[in-house]
Amino acid sequence: MTNDLRAVTARAGSSDVPYVDPAFLDRPLILRIARPKSYDADTPVLFVHHGVRRNGYDYRDFWLPLVDKADLLVIAPEFSDEHFPKPPWYNFGNLRDEAGKLRSREQWTYGIVGRLFEALRRDGVTRRTGYGLFGHSAGGQFVHRMLSLGFCKQVVSAVTANAGTYAMPDLDIEFPYGLGGVGLNQAALRAVLRFPLIVMAGTADIDATSEHFPKEEQAMKQGGTRYERAHRYIANARAAASRLGIECAWKIIDVPDVGHEGDRMSVAAAPVLGPQLRLPG
Repeated sequence: MTNDLRAVTARAGSSDVPYVDPAFLDRPLILRIARPKSYDADTPVLFVHHGVRRNGYDYRDFWLPLVDKADLLVIAPEFSDEHFPKPPWYNFGNLRDEAGKLRSREQWTYGIVGRLFEALRRDGVTRRTGYGLFGHSAGGQFVHRMLSLGFCKQVVSAVTANAGTYAMPDLDIEFPYGLGGVGLNQAALRAVLRFPLIVMAGTADIDATSEHFPKEEQAMKQGGTRYERAHRYIANARAAASRLGIECAWKIIDVPDVGHEGDRMSVAAAPVLGPQLRLPG
């Protein structure tokens, strides 16, 4: 299938565009678009990653009233449960096959975003040289693991919000709860810690009884709530950077009185990401 991505910006407001990644020809995605009224090819691009319900349309709609003020072209790639089933294909990036063997890097779903951005540049949708990322819940898991595994070449700024579990910056803990067993070394860990990742945590995201709150043993070691886990993630990153003798570029932003709410976390993230993505480039 040949993608013609000019439809992404054909009209202001919301639209939906089919997309097939060249590495996953039998696994189509839908791009949920929120285009500002004043768009041109220099408008910054933000990829927004949905949660476990695979509801890219909702996350697009969360950003729709924000894109004009923030001056952002928002694209929410929708990873359907039919074609990218369960956490291994989405949250955890399709790193391993059914037998547990590590797949080739080209088969990791974290690479889809960068290839999509290059396709947008090729089709003249954007002249920007870099893009932003926002992920909430399972999407927050996707975003921070994507960056941690080195898929950050053109990423200008990134927010992971209210993630249920984290790939701790520790080579002695196996992926997906750490960064061990996937071919990373100390140099790669330094690069991860030097990337300006923003972790956003709703202070009211403390419900540990919900259906989608990860409760497996490895997850519970990270903390009893999503809020606690976010702060442990940052603390572990700062400790790792200190051991390596470098500064940790990560920061955490508490969002007061917000629970596990993708709409309100999007509102909080827009004024954080907008100014950074509007910088030249």
